[in-house]
Amino acid sequence: MWTFFHKMASPKWFYDIGGKWITVCMSLAIMLLVAGVYQGLFNSPADYQQGQSVRIMYIHVPAAFMSMFAYSTMAVAAAIGYIWRIKVAHMVAASVAPIGASFTALALFTGAVWGKPTWGTYWVWDARITSELILLFLFFGFMALRHAFDDVQMGDRAAGVLAMVGVVNLPIIHFSVEWWHTLHQGATLSQFKKPPMDPQMLIAVLLMIAAFKLFFIASLFRRVRNEIVWRERGSQWVREVLL
Repeated sequence: MWTFFHKMASPKWFYDIGGKWITVCMSLAIMLLVAGVYQGLFNSPADYQQGQSVRIMYIHVPAAFMSMFAYSTMAVAAAIGYIWRIKVAHMVAASVAPIGASFTALALFTGAVWGKPTWGTYWVWDARITSELILLFLFFGFMALRHAFDDVQMGDRAAGVLAMVGVVNLPIIHFSVEWWHTLHQGATLSQFKKPPMDPQMLIAVLLMIAAFKLFFIASLFRRVRNEIVWRERGSQWVREVLL
């Protein structure tokens, strides 16, 4: 176990292993995405209240799930880099931020599109919507703070503190529908004993979440590899790779 983590701390090893997993994860993501879209559009029924507009759920829910998953990944990587001064961890955190921000923006956009036919408005200052918007600002703040310093290591550590502090927003997003009166429905996927969702809908949502997660992993490996090449550009092994 410790040998594996020691290898993960090596930029060259991470670069090599990342290149091997990009194609695998992206290929699986595309296959699951096709299956999920087909399941969501053709096999799952329309909602008895929302009608066909419920199909936005198959993008909105995975995007919202991935926004929190991405932030958790960024915060953990930032903490590892901050505590143990592992530079690859900082590279991972830096690479996650724009991907996580994209998922968060997609969740907010699709939520607005879904909200118009469901609630009659694109936007309300609902507890979950507002906390998700704060999550987007945290991603933006992390990226801005990193680039506010000329010293890369100082920028990594400062942004890492913001990422770790921002974790407090994740349980607020998750439990907001229970803590406050909101327009959002309660938990569905976490209620495995009796999910309040048609089985065909549940299959579509799970397929899309798996597709989004594999896409995230493939995109993360690609961005980390680029970050490694940029930061380690003076190393002999990077020059050999580029040549």
